[in-house]
Amino acid sequence: MPVHVLIVDDQEPFRLAARMVVDATDGFDVVGEAETGEDGVAMAAELSPDLVLMDVNLPGIDGLEATRQILAANGPPVVLLLSTYEESEYAPKAAECGAASYVPKAAFGPDRLEDAWAAAIA
Repeated sequence: MPVHVLIVDDQEPFRLAARMVVDATDGFDVVGEAETGEDGVAMAAELSPDLVLMDVNLPGIDGLEATRQILAANGPPVVLLLSTYEESEYAPKAAECGAASYVPKAAFGPDRLEDAWAAAIA
């Protein structure tokens, strides 16, 4: 059974790149995309994804607050935070809001996706 992924990012080029990474990773399928934190929260409730790829900087509520709201739901998905910030700066913030991990966008690829998922469900 594939891992269902929701991509939340306000930049269409990155959503396309993230979709390509997910599509290139065996066992992972994109089930939806959102441009804002609020839409990400609503779509997570509607689609019940297994994994949410969440940008930190979003219009409206930011990715940290959207992550908190998604994880407050029953049967929450795993949330991976993604952004252009340095890992040393945002990994602690990811942990504070309950995200499984933080991955810099420049380092995001099939291997990091698989590793982060494996670590989150271990």
